Amino acid sequence: MDAAALGSRLDAGTQLLKKFVRFARGADTLSVAEKVYSIAGFLAIVTTFLLVMSIQSVRLQTTYRHMHASSAEAAISVGRINTLIYAIVMESRGIYMSADRSAMKQFADGLVRRNRELADAVKNMERTVGNDDAAQFAGFRQRIANFIEFRQELMRRGLEISAAAARELGDNDANRTLRNKLNSDLETLEGIYRERARQADELANENHYAAAYLFVLGLAALLLAGLNVVVMRGSVVGALAEITQATDRIADGDVKSKVPHLGRHDEIGHLARAVQHFRDAVARIFELEELELGTAQARDAAMTERDQFNDKYQAKKWQLSAAINSMPQGLIMLDAKANVVAMNGNYRRIYNLPETIQAGSTLKEILQHRVTSGLFSGDIEKFLAAVLDRIVRREPATSEITLNDGRIIRIYERPMDGGGWVSVQEDVTEQRQRERILQRMERFLATIIENVAEGIIAKDARNQRYVFVNRAAEKMIGMSRGEIIGKTARELFSPEAAELIERRDQQLLAQKQQLEPIIDTIDNPTRGRRVISARRVQIGGAGEESHMFVTMVEDRTEKMATAA
Repeated sequence: MDAAALGSRLDAGTQLLKKFVRFARGADTLSVAEKVYSIAGFLAIVTTFLLVMSIQSVRLQTTYRHMHASSAEAAISVGRINTLIYAIVMESRGIYMSADRSAMKQFADGLVRRNRELADAVKNMERTVGNDDAAQFAGFRQRIANFIEFRQELMRRGLEISAAAARELGDNDANRTLRNKLNSDLETLEGIYRERARQADELANENHYAAAYLFVLGLAALLLAGLNVVVMRGSVVGALAEITQATDRIADGDVKSKVPHLGRHDEIGHLARAVQHFRDAVARIFELEELELGTAQARDAAMTERDQFNDKYQAKKWQLSAAINSMPQGLIMLDAKANVVAMNGNYRRIYNLPETIQAGSTLKEILQHRVTSGLFSGDIEKFLAAVLDRIVRREPATSEITLNDGRIIRIYERPMDGGGWVSVQEDVTEQRQRERILQRMERFLATIIENVAEGIIAKDARNQRYVFVNRAAEKMIGMSRGEIIGKTARELFSPEAAELIERRDQQLLAQKQQLEPIIDTIDNPTRGRRVISARRVQIGGAGEESHMFVTMVEDRTEKMATAA
């Protein structure tokens, strides 16, 4: 079974390849679908190559930047370390060549500083260490540590014993050997970083080739897209327009007009031949009418059309029923006399309607059932008259009603073409309960914030303008909230105070929250110099409309004065 299926697929592939060969030779053997799918397939292949080359280009560029940056940074570090070694040697010579301890002390201080700078430079250089220089750098780092320890000992001897003792330690073969090894390490590392820079340049050259490939692939994709437009326009759009014109002529009674593209072997050719068959059929119908032999056929055609119309009507009715029953809201459709045309299951569930109430029932029957089940307590006749009046006036209406069981129903009523009426009803009980809870919570929070002793100030983090102050903050600042809200710190306070506030905002932006109080002294424009304690929090984040800075302020001026 598998072998047979494989053989069938091979035969299909061979036939398609033969079609392509004949098409390349000038024969129109491909269908429109095969043309479009072929171009789309080539476009997909080119796009895939384009994606792969893009990823490769990004990878090469990233590797190049990393290698170039690390080699440059390492080269700079090597140069700095070499300079520091030379400077340390000079400071060491200054120690054992000084005549007195005061002069020696100046060189010793310089030596300590240079040793520290050398250790920091080596530590910074560790960031650039890779697989190619790890072993070399390990030995170099150990020799640098020995070099620093050696110079520390030289300084100690010079300060605690004598310059001669320092010279004895500094001017010997061991010291020179260590220096030579360090110079050799630096030269080796320079060679490694020079090779790394060369490899980075090679990667840059490869990236140039990748960019050229991307350009070629992009051009190929553009050409294929253009080819697709040309094929669609020449093979499909233009041909369909000509066939449409021929169809219009046939519909107007011109059964002798020529149908174009009959010789094509693709879908357009099939369509043209179908139109030709349609033209021939119309011509035969005209002949039958002229010979008065079409009465029976016309009757049969009418019956067939009636059956087809009935089938379409049933299908549309089923589709409409499925659509309205899938709605999350309840729906009922009435005719001009308030008879039920259709209703969905959700409407039944809202009012607990029995199966006896169906399409064809009246709105009055529904209201009577609601009275019986305790879901309606009004005047049925008055309610029904109001609905009929809205249907006659074709006025849309929106309302909410509360059922006797406590549920709240939102009702949307709209007129329909032909004099009917449609009503969409939704149970919004939970939504209204949540809204009431939210309103109570907002009033509760507003009351608490407004009556706390601590000043609360909120500003928009995007434009630094104040959007809220509570009563305590008004008292601390000495201004009403109408004078504060909508302004920035620059507009309310002195330049020094505004600069301090903006600096605290930048600190809060960097550390997200500042829950520990910070004591600041600030110039208040109305109350003078004040000592405040502030805690700050962020709400939301950068790019959000709700991004705010909230500051909780306590005026400690009197407490500080009392403590003093």
